Amino acid sequence: MKRINLLDENTSNKIAAGEVVERPSSVVKELIENSIDAEAKNITIEIEEGGIGLIRIIDDGIGIHKDDVRKAFLPHATSKIKTVEDIYSINSLGFRGEALASIAAVSKVLLKTKIDGEEFGTAISIEGGEIKYTSEIGTNKGTIIEVRDLFYNVPARLKFLKSSAREASLINDIVNRIALSHPDISFKIYNNGKKVLHTYGTGDLKDVIRTIYGKKISDEIIYFESMGDDISIYGYIGKEEIARGSRNNQSIFVNGRYIKNKTIVAAVENAFKSFSTVNKFPFFVLFINVYPEFVDVNIHPTKAEIKFKEERGVFKKVFDTVHKSLKDDVFNDFFIPEEEKIKTDVEEEKIQEISFNIEFIDKVKEAPSSNNLSYIDIKKEEEIYQNLKSLKEEGKLNLKANINNSSSFNQNVIRENNINSDISNEAIKEDAQFRSVNNKTPKFPPLKIIGQFNKTYILAEYDEVLYMIDQHAAHEKILFEKYLKSIEEGDIIVQKLLVPALIDLTTDDYIYYEENASVFAKAGFTVENFGGNTIALKEVPYFVGKLDPKNLFINILDNIKSLGSGKTTEVKYNKIATMACKAAVKANDSLTTIEMEKLIDDLRYIDDPFHCPHGRPVIIKFTNYELEKKFRRIV
Repeated sequence: MKRINLLDENTSNKIAAGEVVERPSSVVKELIENSIDAEAKNITIEIEEGGIGLIRIIDDGIGIHKDDVRKAFLPHATSKIKTVEDIYSINSLGFRGEALASIAAVSKVLLKTKIDGEEFGTAISIEGGEIKYTSEIGTNKGTIIEVRDLFYNVPARLKFLKSSAREASLINDIVNRIALSHPDISFKIYNNGKKVLHTYGTGDLKDVIRTIYGKKISDEIIYFESMGDDISIYGYIGKEEIARGSRNNQSIFVNGRYIKNKTIVAAVENAFKSFSTVNKFPFFVLFINVYPEFVDVNIHPTKAEIKFKEERGVFKKVFDTVHKSLKDDVFNDFFIPEEEKIKTDVEEEKIQEISFNIEFIDKVKEAPSSNNLSYIDIKKEEEIYQNLKSLKEEGKLNLKANINNSSSFNQNVIRENNINSDISNEAIKEDAQFRSVNNKTPKFPPLKIIGQFNKTYILAEYDEVLYMIDQHAAHEKILFEKYLKSIEEGDIIVQKLLVPALIDLTTDDYIYYEENASVFAKAGFTVENFGGNTIALKEVPYFVGKLDPKNLFINILDNIKSLGSGKTTEVKYNKIATMACKAAVKANDSLTTIEMEKLIDDLRYIDDPFHCPHGRPVIIKFTNYELEKKFRRIV
């Protein structure tokens, strides 16, 4: 029978560190919160090697009394609370007294501090939870704490950390959140000696948003506010123009503490969807101030989650407040001032005098939009793509030199009539012969087209079997496989933008881009740094249809971010190829019989014609037996 052992202080501190100190960003969060609780107005964060090599926090707070310096590193030593009853009325960010002890147990810590009125400050050095020395030193008022070689004595935990760039990104993210919650405090972040953030502590939340997220986002946000006796809500919600494919730009603060809460996120997103036509996640910064007795912050080791006493009431309050602000903004967009109403009335009188040609208007309505490409148009451009590819293989075409500098590549789309002169009839014939030799085995028999149902599904038959093909999913998969093979074979055809697209990235987005720069390069993107977190997009992979390079790049970046860390480059290429399929024919697009036949014929020869890039089925079949059973012709 195993006996019960009493763990020594060093072991118990390392176990506690597993909850409190998950990674370098956890250390930064705990130390910054201590600085804020110490009434600091200027906080500087310096990191090296993603925080693994060094984390240094410098503040101008009230400091630690020299008699309390040793005591601060003992487990459960805190100045925030005294009794268990104080837990239910917490106004500070920290209160457990576990952070410093846990951090010191798994790193090498040097702390220097001085309070107002003292002639000298105090320094203490701790390695692996063991105090090396304490001494008097000359230093400024406030506290400087250095954490070096994090997890040096816990190698198992060190193996679970990500790359230095990824860990730096997480640190930057948590500092951004804390800076938003304290616009009256000036924050500076230095990553390997390079300044990546500087807020000025003006007290204006919008200034902080502009500093962190850039001018475009700060110009597209709407303020909301609702003050009450028991709960107050305020913040900013972004318009649909700045909605993103991930929730990274969403921040919730309760009594100044950054938290995560699915209920509150759902309330904001439901209010946003009432006025949005895009299937993306809104930008928002939300502050909730509530009496400490109505919220429990002691349910999560890192205090990242909390519990409200009346969660339904909070949901309704948040939804109503955000919904009203969005509704008022929509009303203001359509509101006509009094002086404009007079002009409008005069214009309406003039309009009534004009006789309209109804037949002409009907013809205009019936005319197809020039922005929509038919499947035949798309296939023509795909043939051009294949011709260019064959010329490249024969050495007759230098893609970078000839195509990128050709006037045939504009910022939107390559048109056939601009490059016909570059392709000889002989090259086209050779390309056709090349395709016939390398023809693949069809994955399903040749189908006889019956027609199109609901402008979405192609109906076809073969040997007493009815086939239903999703036209969008089918064309999407054709484009997906073609582009993915181009990436794998290094045969990406790129188009040069006439005017490079400048994209202002947040620091977090920029670090993600740097981490995946080689992935973007192999996928056909040519990107150059433009200073700070701005990049210049000069070349993009050639896609059929009109192109929006900025949104394409941001959407791909969001997709890669949503994958999380540790995904293989193959998975990331799949995501990029999926984004490349947006040019596919859509549901509700009318197709001619020739177009449907061409689509089905192309689908037969791809590797997997039965599933779209998202995993949904492309083809569904019904045997004659199944149909007759449905009609009860057989039992």
